[in-house]
Amino acid sequence: MTKTALITGASRGLGAALAEALAPTHHIIAVARTTGALEELDDRIQAKGGAATLAPMDVTNADAMATLCRGIFDRWGTLDLWLHTAVHAAPLAPTDHIDAKDMAKSVACNVTATATLITYIAPLLGQSGSAVFFDDPRAGQKFFGSYAATKAAQIALAQSWATETASIGPKVHIMTPDPMPTATRARFFPGEDRTPLADPHAQAAAVLAQL
Repeated sequence: MTKTALITGASRGLGAALAEALAPTHHIIAVARTTGALEELDDRIQAKGGAATLAPMDVTNADAMATLCRGIFDRWGTLDLWLHTAVHAAPLAPTDHIDAKDMAKSVACNVTATATLITYIAPLLGQSGSAVFFDDPRAGQKFFGSYAATKAAQIALAQSWATETASIGPKVHIMTPDPMPTATRARFFPGEDRTPLADPHAQAAAVLAQL
């Protein structure tokens, strides 16, 4: 039976690298907002002999994600792996100047969507599947208020879920990759020398080695 891997935030960075790494052994269900980037990912997956289902949608659209999860159930019945790399990186700002719309987007993507997806995906993972979340601790750092607060809330959700399912499954993992030259990091650190940063494909390999 074909193994399945759902990757939310699959179009670029670590999500895309994970999709490519899993392609030889899993059918990839790739979720991202950017259709063109998903199609490019699909080309790379096919080049590796793999196959993917592309889902160009926003994880904050609960109805779309519910439809996707129902489609996964109808086609495969279960899900082996969920890797959640989708994140909203609001522009950096002093805490007393955080834009209300940016904060709302951060909460919607990083917190609300994560909580909603857990309720949708947990039944698909069952007792034997695995979910993986990725921490990026920024609490207390200057200008990271909206990102740090909502990312910490996302990880708190994952930590509670991990504790609750420790003996019954699914397995819930929380990992902290090394800094990578992603688009998200470029928004935070424009002009940074990216040479010392970790290769996303190497980080993907390290993540999967721990599962």
